[in-house]
Amino acid sequence: MGERGWLLEREREAAARAAVGEERARIARELHDIVSHNVSVMIVQTAAAREVLTAMPDTAATALTEVEKAGRTTMTELRHLLGLLAPDAAGADDDADLAPQPTLSALGPLVDRIAFAGLPVEVRVSGEPRPLPSGIDVTAYRVVQEALTNALKHGAGGKAEVTIRYAERALRVEVLTTGPSVLTGDAVPRGGGAEDSGAGRGLLGLRQRVAVYGGQLDARRRLGGGFRVRARIPVAGA
Repeated sequence: MGERGWLLEREREAAARAAVGEERARIARELHDIVSHNVSVMIVQTAAAREVLTAMPDTAATALTEVEKAGRTTMTELRHLLGLLAPDAAGADDDADLAPQPTLSALGPLVDRIAFAGLPVEVRVSGEPRPLPSGIDVTAYRVVQEALTNALKHGAGGKAEVTIRYAERALRVEVLTTGPSVLTGDAVPRGGGAEDSGAGRGLLGLRQRVAVYGGQLDARRRLGGGFRVRARIPVAGA
């Protein structure tokens, strides 16, 4: 019994370490998504405001308002994640000040921010929209967010098309963009310079997110420029 108890204890410790490692990886992916997207929007908007500050003060003020919104959103989401890492020792409930993780229901505000920053976005929804498991809903949003953020940073003068398809047993997400491709990994030759952009780490995180739910993500260059990101995520019970 003593040896068996020792083995069971070791198994519990190993399972706990694995769970901690998985959670740390999830939080790291969340931090990347939050910081990469919102800081990119803030940089683009600040640059736009600087260019028109004297000639078009009203336009500059609008751009700076968007910078403020992006900053507040970043702080709210970071506070939420840091709260997961280090909860209030006093046990205070700060949930009222923390925004929930974004899902496809927040796609409209995301598209508006991206479009205002200079990348026109068209959204299509096919199939019958239905409630999704929260993890899948968040993952689908992050796929769109990462693809649009990369396009905004590196696809000047382009545009984007987002398609959300509610298939019979899966959710399909596709983002098509025009302009230069910035993807890294198998679809992009080494030495292309995109590694420094963080796009490769973002896509790796997305593949891991999608794989958690038994899905697949494909990201590659498009002929003529731009890129395509496609994700298929099975939906149990659909």
